[in-house]
Amino acid sequence: MQRDRLFVEEMISAAERARELSADVTLDELEHDQLRRDALLWNFTVLGEAASKVSDDLKARHPEVGWRRPADTRNRIIHGYWSIDLEILYTTANDQLGGLVKALRAVLDGMS
Repeated sequence: MQRDRLFVEEMISAAERARELSADVTLDELEHDQLRRDALLWNFTVLGEAASKVSDDLKARHPEVGWRRPADTRNRIIHGYWSIDLEILYTTANDQLGGLVKALRAVLDGMS
């Protein structure tokens, strides 16, 4: 249980950081800012790695989280980094990670 808590906390942190990195910049600005882009990729990678490490028991108790998506995104970044569609990551960070963070916080609250 403690291990799951650490992974969920890491997911929240990485998702929030990814949101911060994509907020207040345009896609074009992100494409031309290598440090920001690399940091965004890193946080998506951390998010997915942590999601893949959460226990099957916790995943089964909280199917609303959609654990598989972050892990799939991580695999795409790691194994197909040369063909990453930055627009998809940008849109995901801006439009979807807020909901994921909310769901993860609910999971974390239930672990107390």
